[in-house]
Amino acid sequence: MRPATRRYARLAALVAAAFVLSSCASSNEEAWQSFGLPVPASDRAPYVGDIWVGTWIAALAVGILVWGLILWASFAYRHRDGDPLPKQMRYHIPIETLYTIVPLMIVAVLFYWTIINGNEVLADDEEPEVRIGVVGQQWSWTFNYLDEDVYNAGTAATVPELVLPVNQRVEFTMNSPDVIHAFWVPSFYFKMDIIPGQTNRFQLTPTREGTYAGRCSELCGAYHSRMLFSVRVVSEDAYQDYLDELRADGQTGIVEAPLRGSYDTEPLTDPGARPTDSA
Repeated sequence: MRPATRRYARLAALVAAAFVLSSCASSNEEAWQSFGLPVPASDRAPYVGDIWVGTWIAALAVGILVWGLILWASFAYRHRDGDPLPKQMRYHIPIETLYTIVPLMIVAVLFYWTIINGNEVLADDEEPEVRIGVVGQQWSWTFNYLDEDVYNAGTAATVPELVLPVNQRVEFTMNSPDVIHAFWVPSFYFKMDIIPGQTNRFQLTPTREGTYAGRCSELCGAYHSRMLFSVRVVSEDAYQDYLDELRADGQTGIVEAPLRGSYDTEPLTDPGARPTDSA
C-alpha cells in the first residue's frame, strides 16, 4: 500500500473505532433506543415516548418498503440493449388507489394513538400532593409554592430554579401578565402554553432525581432566549429544606406579577444559566 493510502486506512479505522466505542456508552444507548429523546423524568414520559418511538418505527418500515421497491424496480426493469420501450400509461387505478388508502390508514392509526396517549398525558383526576404556581413573564419565571406560601423569582439576567419532590404528584397552575409563553421541560416530555387572561393547569409526577433544563418554547419577544430555568428533583427531606431556605431568605407570599428588575437585560451571571439534564 502507498503511504497515503495507509494513512487514510488508519484514519478510517480510528473513526470506526471511535464510533463503536461511543455507541457503547449507556447514555448513547438510551438515546438510540428512544430515537433522540432525553432521559425521561416524569410519569408522562412513557405516553409521549411511545408515540415518538412508534412514529419512527412506522416511518422506518414505510421507508424500507419504499426504498426496497425502488431498488428492486431499478434492477429488475433496468434497460438492456435490444429491449423494447415499456408500454406508456396515463394512469394505473389499482396503484393510485393503494397510494391513497395506505397513507390514510397510517395517519388514522397515528391519530388514534395520539388522542389516546394525549388524554393520558392531560389527565388530572387525582388530588395533587404539591401545588406550584408558574408565572411566565418577559423575560423570566416566577415559581410560587402555593402550599407553603413562598416563591422563587428570576430575571432576564438571573436564571431561577424550580425544586420538586420526587415521586409526588405536582399540579402546575400557569399564568402570564404580558404575552404568550410556554412552559417546557424536555425531560418531562411535556409542555403547555401560558396565555394572558387564562389559567392553564396540568399535573405530573417527577420520577427521577436530578437537575433538568427548562425553557420557554414560545417566541415571546426580544429576549426570549433568556427565558431559561432549571428544575431540580430531590428527595422529600431536601425539598422541605429548600422551602425553609426560601422562608428564611424572606421570599414569602405569592407573586402574581414580575418583580422589580425582571426586565433587566444584563449578561446572564448565573453559572447554571444553561442547565444540562443530569440524573
